[in-house]
Amino acid sequence: MAQPVRAKKHLGQHFLCDEGVARRIVEALLQKDKTNAAFEIGPGTGVLTKYLLPELQNFYALDIDQESIAYLKQTYPDKAEQIRYCDFLEADLRTICSPPFNIIGNFPYNISSQIMFKVLDHRNEIPIVVGMFQKEVAKRIAEKPGTKVYGILSVLLQAFYDIEYLFTVHENVFSPPPKVKSGVIRLTRNQRQTLSCSEELFFKVVKTTFNQRRKTIRNSIKPLLNGKVLSDHPLLEKRPEQLHVADFETLTLLLQH
Repeated sequence: MAQPVRAKKHLGQHFLCDEGVARRIVEALLQKDKTNAAFEIGPGTGVLTKYLLPELQNFYALDIDQESIAYLKQTYPDKAEQIRYCDFLEADLRTICSPPFNIIGNFPYNISSQIMFKVLDHRNEIPIVVGMFQKEVAKRIAEKPGTKVYGILSVLLQAFYDIEYLFTVHENVFSPPPKVKSGVIRLTRNQRQTLSCSEELFFKVVKTTFNQRRKTIRNSIKPLLNGKVLSDHPLLEKRPEQLHVADFETLTLLLQH
């Protein structure tokens, strides 16, 4: 069934109106996992929803746009219970269904980083994420060390997920068209259950060093030393974009001891 597209932007969301792109996004999840429950964030007019509903037994579309919810419930009256007025950032998804559950969506640009931080907080309940982001954000999340794009989200998410940049999406397949291209990525939970160091301090080290990314590690971590004098280590002479996840673990251990 063709879906009408409303020329409306909500929370930075641009509604996808290309069926081929929609199918590719859905397939990126289904080819990995059709068994676990899944939540679609910001379904809008349902361009992804209509391909997900028939394939997944435990599927829920979550939106805080009342118009979208009303439209989808009217379009899929027999699936109304699976279409929820819900703020993903505030919700306890375990009250809707038991984990594990996957996440999929054309994520609203304005909250896409917040969505990823919530995924990180619940990483042991979320095995797979397939999402469309502003291309710059998608590239940053998937980027490897050694470039200016590599940053805080890259390290924190890659510590616990294997991340693939799948494809780029042109502006003209959205209504309203955004001013930038979009990118689709897939995150798959890796085998790392815990870090070899304090997780809280690891997060602080990553954020502190990237917030002063032009400085060497030796200089950028001074606010975390609290008078501690570090012995010489090769990592201290590097800049944060040169460090892998394991390097940040090593750096955090230096601060712990």
